[in-house]
Amino acid sequence: MANSTLVTEFFLEVFAETWELRVLLSVLFLLVYLGSLLGNLIIIIVTTVDHKLNTPMYFFLRNLSILDMGYVSVTAPNACINSFTNHRNISVAGCATQVFLFSFSASVEIQFLTIMAQDRYVAICKPLLYPMIMNHQFCVQMTLASLLTSLILASVHTFKTFQLSFCQSNVVPHFFCDIPSLLRLSCSDTFNNKLLLLLSAIGLSGSCFTFIAISYVRILSTVLKVPVKGERGKAFSTCVPHIIVVNLFFCSGAYVYFKPPTISEIVEDMTLSVFYTIVPPFLNPIIYSLRNKQIKEAVKKVIFRFFIVE
Repeated sequence: MANSTLVTEFFLEVFAETWELRVLLSVLFLLVYLGSLLGNLIIIIVTTVDHKLNTPMYFFLRNLSILDMGYVSVTAPNACINSFTNHRNISVAGCATQVFLFSFSASVEIQFLTIMAQDRYVAICKPLLYPMIMNHQFCVQMTLASLLTSLILASVHTFKTFQLSFCQSNVVPHFFCDIPSLLRLSCSDTFNNKLLLLLSAIGLSGSCFTFIAISYVRILSTVLKVPVKGERGKAFSTCVPHIIVVNLFFCSGAYVYFKPPTISEIVEDMTLSVFYTIVPPFLNPIIYSLRNKQIKEAVKKVIFRFFIVE
């Protein structure tokens, strides 16, 4: 892989040139990062300790929280360190590792969000069939299938990207190594790489987004038929935030990855990237779990058990 490139390291961009603004953004990213870790860690602990939460919904919430802790750790800590220290260089091997981990995490995130949309659809629209459809075996199989699919896609994308020659520049126009930014630096023919990205987007991201959209349309249409206004409001307050986060994740990612390079603005790309790299892991615990009464009760039990009793 190292022999296929004329550069030995890359240099990442920073959000701002002035040190004061870099420090401010670094502190902001650090707080969001720590909040993401704390929120997701709480979900993992309570869904593991409380046996009442041993249901498919919380099984996927736990998996999503584990994934989000890794997902946000791929980009946020390095971005904070770079802004604080102005240490912008990253080795080719380190860049390849970041591309692989980010591609893997993003792919699994997309599929987990899709599975969770299906879980909510079955629970609301087909409650009598829920135990049969969303059984434990199905949940485990879907999780393993998501991991395997993402592993294959991330491996192929990483291998194809670092087969290219990078001889034009070694300054990556981004705060982390991602495929579109690296393709712009290559002096090789990148048609096959772009085609692979497009096919992946249509095959995985496009189909998952369509499935999620259809699931929530059916959920909302079912909720509208509920005669009790209070129950309808509760369902809407749960579904709408999910839809907002999913749209932020998909739309910002699609814009950055597939817009024409002729209209590229580095700051704009980096700002939009925050909405699919750092924001979802921070908001997911709040939207999916911490607004849930069962999760709140479980958190109180855990705090009482481990702190007050001692």
